[in-house]
Amino acid sequence: MVHSVAVVGATGRMGTLATRLIEASGDFTVHARIGSRDPLDAMQGADLLLDLTLPAVSPDVVSAAIERGIPALVGTSGWTSERLGRVRTQLGDDPQLGVIVVPNFSLGSVLATRLAALAAPWFESIEIIEAHHAGKSDSPSGTAIRTAELMAESRGERGPVAAPHADQRARGQQVGSIPVHSLRLDGVLAEQQVIFGGVGETLRVSHQTVSDASYEAGILLALRALPDTRGLVVGLDTLLGIDGRP
Repeated sequence: MVHSVAVVGATGRMGTLATRLIEASGDFTVHARIGSRDPLDAMQGADLLLDLTLPAVSPDVVSAAIERGIPALVGTSGWTSERLGRVRTQLGDDPQLGVIVVPNFSLGSVLATRLAALAAPWFESIEIIEAHHAGKSDSPSGTAIRTAELMAESRGERGPVAAPHADQRARGQQVGSIPVHSLRLDGVLAEQQVIFGGVGETLRVSHQTVSDASYEAGILLALRALPDTRGLVVGLDTLLGIDGRP
């Protein structure tokens, strides 16, 4: 079966990539190309929606899709637990359609987050350094937020990490007690490094994206999973069968 996809944010870097993938696939067609600031009525009648907009716009796009009964795949950053909670509420107790939120479509990034969650219970000091291109509007990145949240969850009764001088702005933004430092630089696409400090040693889990091609397999995987999804799913790791938790 061929599914039609409304792409919101179609004129951006990721939207252009996704539109090309959809057009080249044998199981999807482009229903509409919608800009981040365009009216959303053009999504009406689409089988699926792909949101690649901006953090300030994305929640309204997803809400509009749910209202129209259109399953939505979200590749936009900035989805906090509070925003996710609102989506769960809108979907209801017996959801008839799905919303998939993917902080990062890269397989390598998903595996790096999984490894970081495995290591987190064994170290008292943990910090994240993430870098993206200068045009990325939000920080910390969605990937860094999810990595920190999963590491905090995996620590269980061990509780917060050791993060001295947290009141100083240069110490980064804490997510789940873990300091996150964000760089926005020309010449960078996407990088993340999780640094663990122990007695007499450090461990680093690092991932670097050097081409947008790394996102292609993840985008298609998530789109293909969307028609059969019910309720809210967060993370490509769930679709891959690795839920990111030890």
